[in-house]
Amino acid sequence: MAVPKPRTRIQEKNRARVLEAALEVFSRHGFRGATLDEIAREAGLSKPNLLYYFASKEEIHVTLLEGLVDTWLDPLRALDADGDPQAELLAYVRRKLQMSRDLPRESRLFAQEIVQGAPRMKDGLSTDLKALVDEKAEVLRGWSSAGKLAPVDPHHLIFSIWSLTQHYADFDVQVRAVLGEGREPIDEAEVFLEALFRRVLAP
Repeated sequence: MAVPKPRTRIQEKNRARVLEAALEVFSRHGFRGATLDEIAREAGLSKPNLLYYFASKEEIHVTLLEGLVDTWLDPLRALDADGDPQAELLAYVRRKLQMSRDLPRESRLFAQEIVQGAPRMKDGLSTDLKALVDEKAEVLRGWSSAGKLAPVDPHHLIFSIWSLTQHYADFDVQVRAVLGEGREPIDEAEVFLEALFRRVLAP
């Protein structure tokens, strides 16, 4: 089997341009609404040039999702079983809010894929994601059993953290419309969610 040649610096730069453009287009229009022509325009490349780097719209989308899964799991991986339970969980909430602030397009891309039934990442959800969530759920159960954490369902606690943090990326326009000018949603959310989870988690 032939070993693929390493990409040149220009090839790497152009692939990165395509992926950045595709992230913008997919997060705006979803997979079905996005076109290769629009991605090429956003990247400042011709469509034939784009197709030199990626064979199809689906290949671009899958490449983005594969990179995103690791990014999405990293904050949960950082939950330390040997740490203070409340401190660890509140740090997880803050990390997820920070991702909503810094990576709103990625959050919308992920949400759109899930809403559509995860056709391009279902295997990863049932393996990598499930395994990690199950592992951390056992940590939460252990903390509850030891009296260090309130007796809560660990899976639904994790789901609630996801929904209460990712909401600020996926529904940013709605949140800002309700709050009005001059307010920073994620700064306010951090204060509110810390107070909320302290009460929920207190043993």
